[in-house]
Amino acid sequence: MRASDTGPGTRGTRQIGPYTVVTRLDSGMPAHTPVSEHRFIARSADGDRTVLLSRPLATVDPQCFMAEADSSRYLLGSWVLPAVELAAPGEQAWHAQPYLPVLPLPIALAVHGGPLPERTVKALGLALAENLAIMHGQNLIHAGLCPSAVLIAADGPRLTCFGAVRAAGPAGVARQEMPGIDPGSLPPEQAEGGQPRPLGDVYALGATLAYAATGYTMPEREELPPALRSLVTRCLSRDPVHRPQLSEIVDELVGSAPSGAPAGFAAPTRADALLGPGWLPAGIVAAIVHQSASVLAAEAHLPAHPSWPPGSALSPNPAPHHSR
Repeated sequence: MRASDTGPGTRGTRQIGPYTVVTRLDSGMPAHTPVSEHRFIARSADGDRTVLLSRPLATVDPQCFMAEADSSRYLLGSWVLPAVELAAPGEQAWHAQPYLPVLPLPIALAVHGGPLPERTVKALGLALAENLAIMHGQNLIHAGLCPSAVLIAADGPRLTCFGAVRAAGPAGVARQEMPGIDPGSLPPEQAEGGQPRPLGDVYALGATLAYAATGYTMPEREELPPALRSLVTRCLSRDPVHRPQLSEIVDELVGSAPSGAPAGFAAPTRADALLGPGWLPAGIVAAIVHQSASVLAAEAHLPAHPSWPPGSALSPNPAPHHSR
């Protein structure tokens, strides 16, 4: 990454590969929320392409980061954002994903002012469980699911941060306190250095749904909504043997929901039944629209100071509303 001053008013434009940074995706993230990579919204020099751009944390091996990004290019499913462009050999590590207006899940909760409605949590869980099942069918383990890895778009969630646990530390190395790794979403077996396996993704899914429903990845059982209590508790079992299979999670979340109709030429998913109009609270929809308009209107510039202090650039997200 290089910083350059190209003229009056640029104030140290940030350039990453062929892209100029517009802003940080995680501007407005609640304090102490682990995020496994640096994430930006960036634009090509000709202004034709806007992307979500990621760089590794200083504690992460760039080669491991790029290996996971390369593997993510092959991810299938409607609710995942695979990498579509990678840094060239010899460049500092980065990868880009297609841009769409999104809020990281913790910011969505902050905008909403607290835990999300039960319908929203169920829709989120169903979409993520479907896509994890597709990944596992490809013999791929996500090993990075946590609240900050889930981006909320108007039409449904998008799963990112593929392989964050593997990139943070190899098998055999304890990962409990590694920077960027959410300890509440980290399966106990992976925290102790175990190889990521499919049922570890189930644990992380349970923690993410618990967060969406309560604001905490490890709430007390009684804090969970009754309709989700048994499912989330089973997902968070310390022993992987007692966790449900993804197919069970999908069946339980679908319940008696009506069948969803395909949107245009897209293949239908069972999550479509819950992702119709009204699946997101209006305040979150408004925040997504605000981000879209802000990015479209933004001058692509950021101060050059490497610490990226809060408030130093355009914020793509409005100030959160606090209801309590």
